[in-house]
Amino acid sequence: MKLFHVRSVESLDRMCEVIKNINSIDLFRSGIYELMFDAAERGNSELFPRLWKANPELLWRVNSNKKTIFQVAVECRQEKVYSLIYGLTADHKKVIANAADDKNNSVVHLAAVLSPSAKLDHISGGALHMQRELQWFKELESLSPLCLEYSNTDEKKPGELFTESHKELMKEGEMWMKDTATSCTVVGGLIITMMFATAFAIPGGNNGDTGLPIFIEYKLFMVFIISAAVSLFSSTTSVLMFLGILITTFLSL
Repeated sequence: MKLFHVRSVESLDRMCEVIKNINSIDLFRSGIYELMFDAAERGNSELFPRLWKANPELLWRVNSNKKTIFQVAVECRQEKVYSLIYGLTADHKKVIANAADDKNNSVVHLAAVLSPSAKLDHISGGALHMQRELQWFKELESLSPLCLEYSNTDEKKPGELFTESHKELMKEGEMWMKDTATSCTVVGGLIITMMFATAFAIPGGNNGDTGLPIFIEYKLFMVFIISAAVSLFSSTTSVLMFLGILITTFLSL
């Protein structure tokens, strides 16, 4: 695997030497554009800095849908390729951040569309899927806040597109939260029950004369009592939190 990577880098270096002084027509014929956008879709971030250094004009290339490399990376959720934008100058970053494709979609519009299923399959639970999608959208929103007010050819702003494309995921997330909160509430309730039972059934019993626990002088007994109290309070807090989630979920349905 390491040998393959070394040879790939060597091939890339030779290719960069060739494209340094080549014109746009020959670049198009060489298939370098297709290679770039395929690499963006697959998340091959090592390719681009070398290509851009060899031929800076490649930074501004667009595909048949007038999408830039970064728009393709955003659409395919390739974080490593997208993060290369932070290595550009402020002017270049601004131009790329505000670019639009043939349907007038900005990078924020593309971030508002639901991720490919392959990018979400490794994340467990609808709520965590939704969290990931929202984080990605907020990241692009911070990059280009002005695009929030732009509409695409379907007359939809990024926020509207995000809400529309994530309706099913939102419902799935609500159900996942409800099921998880219900299960955790049951477990928490069982722990509370056991801790209450422990409070009224102290190991060793009580002294008949003083009413105090017989083992009160033992350090391990005090550790037991403190542990039981902490368990009782923490489980009670957990149950209240999960009940709050359940109430919120039911109110939103």
